[in-house]
Amino acid sequence: MLASANFSFADEHFLILPVIGLAAGLYFFYRGFRLLQRKRLILNTPASKIRSASMGLVEISGLATGPYVMRSPLKGVDCYYYQSTVWERRQRGKNSEWVKVAEENLHVPFYVDDSTDKVLVDPRGADMDLHCDFQEEYHRSILFAGPEMPVGVQEFLARHGVDPDKRIKVEEHCIKPKNFLFVLGTLSQNPGFDASIAPAWAQRVNGKAAIPAEDQAEPEVIRLSSAPVPTPTTAMTQQQKIAAALSKAGITNPAAWDVALSSGAAAAPGVATISTAMTKAQVSAQQVGSFDLHPPVVLMKGSHEPTFLISWRSQRDIVASLGWKSSLMIWGGPALTVLCVYLLLAHFGHL
Repeated sequence: MLASANFSFADEHFLILPVIGLAAGLYFFYRGFRLLQRKRLILNTPASKIRSASMGLVEISGLATGPYVMRSPLKGVDCYYYQSTVWERRQRGKNSEWVKVAEENLHVPFYVDDSTDKVLVDPRGADMDLHCDFQEEYHRSILFAGPEMPVGVQEFLARHGVDPDKRIKVEEHCIKPKNFLFVLGTLSQNPGFDASIAPAWAQRVNGKAAIPAEDQAEPEVIRLSSAPVPTPTTAMTQQQKIAAALSKAGITNPAAWDVALSSGAAAAPGVATISTAMTKAQVSAQQVGSFDLHPPVVLMKGSHEPTFLISWRSQRDIVASLGWKSSLMIWGGPALTVLCVYLLLAHFGHL
């Protein structure tokens, strides 16, 4: 009886791997065709110079530039965009794995300059393929003395409620001034972006505050629910309009509102405290140089063609990477599926 129970237990565990492999093989096959589709889209979309680019899906390559910069929270570098991520090593039964416990994205208005002209980029919704500017593991224990945790990392962990005494891995990807960017996206009419309104966390490229102190109004503290219910514009209160403006500016994470804006008021659970001073000051054209703060067109994610990629690699490198990945998945996926089906059929005695 005991032997039968042991056999059933082992038998049940044997079936898990082929079933998982079968599902993975089908997913890899599907994913491979998606990557192949993107590769062909990139090859079939002609590269354009900004000055002569037409409306619709375009490929633009140039250097990142902009009137404002901000400091990334982990490495502390000047950038236009950052994505900071924290993983924690957690035990799952007999195995351990990295689990994402915090992520933060923030950006200021930035442009791509290809020497013929500049175009404003709205990075929301883009597939980001950026260089990793900072990556480190930290583990405080008696037996293991890892690298000392910088103050910026400690503050980031505290802000997101992550225990620094756990085994932690952090990464940060940034778009910095003069970084090369390849952008595949939709060039469309400006839906209302105003680059002259500087976010409160922005600084001028010379290091001064983006909003002159004399133009900053006394901050009005407003509490916004982290899960707002959609409301018609005509029925919005002033607070709801400010929340919608922040979301439109790319600040969709309530935690990021607390990061970006300095307010001494304590927020209740599930409530973000923000300042409306960020919307008070207009920045003059003389202060931001040659940038068009009210551009007629914006490079962004399209409504009809959702493909939107921002990468630090060249078009040739992207196509080469997509080529071998798609081939591996298209051929490897079916091979894995056939192997798992064979194991299942053999196990049930159908061969």
